Amino acid sequence: MTGTIAHLSAAGLFLLLTHFGISSTPLRAALVGRLGEKPYLGLYSLVSALGFWWLVAAYNAAPHVPLWPPAGGLAWVPVLLVSVALFLLVAGLSTPNPTSVGQERLLTGDREPVRGILRVTRNPFLWGVGLWAVAHMVPNGDLASLILFGTLALLALGGSVLIDAKLARRLGAEWDRYAAHTSNLPFAAILAGRQSLVWKEIGWWRPAVALLLYGGLLHLHRMLFGVSPLPW
Repeated sequence: MTGTIAHLSAAGLFLLLTHFGISSTPLRAALVGRLGEKPYLGLYSLVSALGFWWLVAAYNAAPHVPLWPPAGGLAWVPVLLVSVALFLLVAGLSTPNPTSVGQERLLTGDREPVRGILRVTRNPFLWGVGLWAVAHMVPNGDLASLILFGTLALLALGGSVLIDAKLARRLGAEWDRYAAHTSNLPFAAILAGRQSLVWKEIGWWRPAVALLLYGGLLHLHRMLFGVSPLPW
């Protein structure tokens, strides 16, 4: 079964089920109760790492099944979107966030939890991953790429919804107050007048780091992945 689309599909399904079927269901509480919080997180991280490894290995071995022609214009999609995705990744990783593992306490402290990129979206890292994945689906045009990047996009963007729902159940009124001043969909709270963009909280160093990463990936993409990301 290895080296087939079915094998790749099984790897993608495994990754989705181990994430959504464990962390977002009562099974998580049962495992934490039996193992403890830290052993559970260690086991969950190991299973996740194995799932990602399996998905990438299955993708590398999968046959090429074209779905649409990779026209030159489609190559501009990742060139434009990946820069935004990297900014969200950098800002998300460098900003304290109540939706991150072990940081729910930010909702109960004296510090205002809605700062920086969280005014744009309360799940910046996941939106960064989701945009990166969607951007890579468009220009490839084959079934294996659709499964790989589609799995990652669903994992990230679907995960943002499930994380919100899980924290709403766990934190109750504290989460309701936080959610009332933020949004999962980028800029939705700002456009609705429930929030405002404060650029000085984001700073210039975050987009600068994202720009450096973007330039490095453009330069090294052919060496790392065997294909140039540039449309020309």
